[in-house]
Amino acid sequence: MPRYVIKGGVPLRGTVRVSGAKNAVLPMLASTILNPHPCEIRGVPQLRDVEVMIGLLRALGVKVDGPDAGGVVRVNAGSLDTHEVDERLTREMRSSIFLMGPLLGRMGRVKIAYPGGCAIGPRPIDFHLKGLEALGVNIKEQSGFIHASTRGMVGGDIHLDFPSVGATENIMMAAVLAKGTTVIRNAAKEPEIIDLQNFLNGMGARIKGAGMDTIRVEGVSLEDLKPVSHMVIPDRIEAGTFLAMVAATGGEVTLHNIIPEHVEAVVHKLREAGVQFQHADDGLTVRATRRPTAVDFKTLPYPGFPTDMQPQMMALMSIADGTSIITETVFESRFAVAAELRRMGGQIKTEGRTAVVKGVERLSGATVTASDLRSGVALVLAGLVATGCTVVEGVHHIQRGYELLDSKLRGLGARIELE
Repeated sequence: MPRYVIKGGVPLRGTVRVSGAKNAVLPMLASTILNPHPCEIRGVPQLRDVEVMIGLLRALGVKVDGPDAGGVVRVNAGSLDTHEVDERLTREMRSSIFLMGPLLGRMGRVKIAYPGGCAIGPRPIDFHLKGLEALGVNIKEQSGFIHASTRGMVGGDIHLDFPSVGATENIMMAAVLAKGTTVIRNAAKEPEIIDLQNFLNGMGARIKGAGMDTIRVEGVSLEDLKPVSHMVIPDRIEAGTFLAMVAATGGEVTLHNIIPEHVEAVVHKLREAGVQFQHADDGLTVRATRRPTAVDFKTLPYPGFPTDMQPQMMALMSIADGTSIITETVFESRFAVAAELRRMGGQIKTEGRTAVVKGVERLSGATVTASDLRSGVALVLAGLVATGCTVVEGVHHIQRGYELLDSKLRGLGARIELE
C-alpha cells in the first residue's frame, strides 16, 4: 500500500493552484443522469472518488469521457439503460447515494446498496429517503438494498430536520423532473449547493434559492433539458488545508483559484491564531512568522467552521501556544486523528464531542495511519512540522479527496515522497 514519507521542519513558500471542488463535482456527475443531452464539466480533479462516480455512471450505461489532462469530463446519459447501481462501487463511496434522485427522476425507479465511505461516525440517509418519499417515492429496504420507485414524482413542501448537504442536493436533483413546485426548507447553504443549482439551471432546470434557507424547484419536462458546459468552483477544503499547513510550518504561500469568501470561517480562526493574510490579484496570500496562538472553535454547518477542516485544525492546535477547546457538532467520530497525533507527542484529551488540545512546542516524527480523508491530511500537516521522519500510511484515503497533494507540497519546498 502507498504511504507518504515526510521529513518535517521546512517552511512552505511559493504558489499553489487549488483544484476543483470534489464535493461539487460528485453531485454534478450524478445529476447528468437527468439529461439525455451531452454535459461537460470543467475543472474536474483527478481523484479516486471521481473515478468511482464515473465508474458508477458507466455501469448504468452512461457514456463518460475524461477527465482529460485539462480536467474536462464529457458525459452523455442518452444511453442510460438500467436503474440498478453497481453494488461494489456503491459500498466504496458514500456519495453514490446522489444517484437516487436523478435515477428516480429519469427512470422512475432505483435499486442501490447502502453506501460506504469514511468512518467518521453515523451519517444516516434518512433525510434523503424522507425527502424523496415526500415527492411521491415508494421506498423499501431489503437485504442491504434500497428499492425505490415512483409512478411520477410530484412537488412537495419538505422541511429538513437538519440542513444536510447531501439530502438538500438529492432532493433538488429529484425535483428537477417532478411535476409542480418543490420547496426545501432548512436547506443546507454550502457553496457546492449553489454550484449544483447553476449546473442544473444550465441544463434547463428552474431552481432558485440555493445558498439560502429555502430552495424552490419548478419542475420541468425531459424535453426542456439541453446540453450544458460548466466550470466547477475551487475546493474550499483543499484551500483551507493549505492555509493551515502554512500556519503550522511558517513561510508564505499564495493560493490561486480560490474564492476567499468560501474560506472566511477558516481565515477568521487562523487570523485569530496570528496568521497574516493578503488578497492577491486572483487568489489569497497567507504568511506565518511565528508559532500559532491557541484558539477555540466549534464546527457548524456553512457558513460556520467546516467539520471537514476540524482534523487539520486539531493538528495545528497541537503545536500552538496555549490550550484550545474544540467542539464537534456534525460528526461524532471526527476525533479519530487525536490518537495518532498523540503518537507524535500531541497532548490531546477527548470526551464525547469535545477535545482539549494543549499545544506543545514540537511534534516528533512517527509512523501513523490515516483512518479517513480529513484525518489523513491532518497527519500530513503534522508530519510537515514534526522533527525527524513521519510515515503516513493509509494514503488511499487522502487520494480520495486531494489531487496530487505530494506534488503540490514539493512545489512549495516540502520534503514529502509517495512510496
